[in-house]
Amino acid sequence: MTQSGFAPEELNFEEAYQGETPLGERMPWDIGRPQPALIRVADADGFGGEVLDIGCGLGNNSIFLASRGYHVTGVDGAPTALAEARKRAAAQGAEIDFQQGDATRLDGLVDRFDSVLDSALYHCLTEEQRHEYIAALHRATRPGARLHIFCFSDKIPEGFPGPFRISEQNLRDTVGPKWTITAIEEERYDTSVTAQQFAAVGRQMDPNAEIDPAAFDVFTESEQGTAQVPVWHLSATRA
Repeated sequence: MTQSGFAPEELNFEEAYQGETPLGERMPWDIGRPQPALIRVADADGFGGEVLDIGCGLGNNSIFLASRGYHVTGVDGAPTALAEARKRAAAQGAEIDFQQGDATRLDGLVDRFDSVLDSALYHCLTEEQRHEYIAALHRATRPGARLHIFCFSDKIPEGFPGPFRISEQNLRDTVGPKWTITAIEEERYDTSVTAQQFAAVGRQMDPNAEIDPAAFDVFTESEQGTAQVPVWHLSATRA
């Protein structure tokens, strides 16, 4: 089951990284630091061995994982994002293998990784792409590999300006056949914008949309005063 959101053809990340997004010049997920939810997983020894950061974007999460001593490969489809990720890594002295690639194929990456981080990629894919993606991750990993997916929850209100809203059942149906799911838990995902900005852009994109202001109560606020979005954290091991 696919939840409503942007049409897939509207998701041109390369163009977005080259210019302004609907939410301003800065990508809403570019918080200039690793995701706090990721840090919590790392603190609980959720990663090990060779790590794949799939949909690595601007590289903040990859840089953090490298600082913890992991050998990290970051894969993204947007050359502009990867160029910036390499600059950020170099500035912090982090050695990371950043590669351009299609997440639904992962050509050339077979039986290689012990851990995978998906920080807000899964919800950008159509249901058909998700099945291809999960199969590609299975091929790219070793037996017993650990998978962590952070994706938008279906608790996000209708009219939210973003990709697909994902149900817990969708994760079980799509990921479960190839991975042994150990937990699906509610988490918070930090953004660089406020809940009010999200609501304003949602109305701008669809002036006829009825957005209940109370629905945005599901957002919390980070220490920086920006919105924290409700997400699922799925953890699984390679079946």
